[in-house]
Amino acid sequence: MIAEAIPVAELGRYLKGQSDMSRLLYKDDFDEARNRLTAWWNGDDIGRPAMQITAPREAPREDVPEMPTPEGWLTDYSTSNFEYRVNLSRRACVKTHYLAEAVPVVSPDLAPNCLALYLGCRGIDRPDTVWCEPCIESPETAIFRNNPENFYWDFTLRLGKEQLRLGKDKFLIRFPDLIEGLDTLAAMRGTETLLVDLIERPEWVQNSLRQVTSRYFDYYDVLYDLFKDERGGSCFWAWAPGRMSKLQCDFSAMISPEMFEEFMVPVLTKMSERLDYCMYHWDGPGAIPHHDHLLSIPKLSMIQWTPGAGAEPVMHERWWPLYHKTIEAGKKVILIGFEGIDNLRVFKAEFGPKFKHFMIRIQAESVSEADYILNVVSD
Repeated sequence: MIAEAIPVAELGRYLKGQSDMSRLLYKDDFDEARNRLTAWWNGDDIGRPAMQITAPREAPREDVPEMPTPEGWLTDYSTSNFEYRVNLSRRACVKTHYLAEAVPVVSPDLAPNCLALYLGCRGIDRPDTVWCEPCIESPETAIFRNNPENFYWDFTLRLGKEQLRLGKDKFLIRFPDLIEGLDTLAAMRGTETLLVDLIERPEWVQNSLRQVTSRYFDYYDVLYDLFKDERGGSCFWAWAPGRMSKLQCDFSAMISPEMFEEFMVPVLTKMSERLDYCMYHWDGPGAIPHHDHLLSIPKLSMIQWTPGAGAEPVMHERWWPLYHKTIEAGKKVILIGFEGIDNLRVFKAEFGPKFKHFMIRIQAESVSEADYILNVVSD
């Protein structure tokens, strides 16, 4: 049974009583990590890159009984079983050490485009993902409305509040993957149809993007107030000491730099101005032509490069010129899925002082190896 939806304007009564999270059950040094990250985000020298290092625990930090996987379960994004989603949240962090700047998080994520679900798309469970079924058949009848009774928004709030309750003094709540701009509009309209719209009805696209951005912050602002820690910090793929978000436009691989400048740069510029810190998920070689436009956005804090399927990994020298150019433009770079201690040494030699402008996510085999990694990357 779906709980009564909570209107955005009335959610404030749920935001009281946030605890002091200086120590978390799954990260004893959370306060120290936040201090380092605050300094790093604001341009101070912490003596090394920001390092998100995880390592497996020999035994779970807590004993959380595992529910049986529901019959027909395809994806952990699914809304088909609320109790199982809660159980997944309780178990998410128990087997992992979160070291250096890594932070234990769970999320009430429903799809890699939650905003499209909130605005009218239907989510179709697929293996390891949820596909958003387009909901705009005609531009003339398109509606971008904040519906407080939307099933997916209700599910996000219910799950997020339960994660907050269960995670108190244990882990943080990460924003769901809202997504924005052309990616959200493509989910609502259909990718091929939107490509035609860019040519045949550009004014409609621009007006729709403005409405998508407005709706984004209707939801983001509520979620930030709900999930922020007592310092005002928040998380997507990294913790930051304020309003944090991940922005993106995977759709950009199908359009020219001129179209990207016309349609997405204004969206990203306006959105970044309403955030304190933000990263851009830059996905695949097809998106490389938009690099200069991304670097021109003053408030874009950091770029997260994803090479794409079948391409060389993030450590490969093919991508080094992109990293040099990004850091020289005053941005930071986050690399997720970095592998190899020797590659860290190579990066340290290649980038010199610029090495400290990276945030690197890497898996260690043990706490002792994590300590060794920190020694390798430090001054």
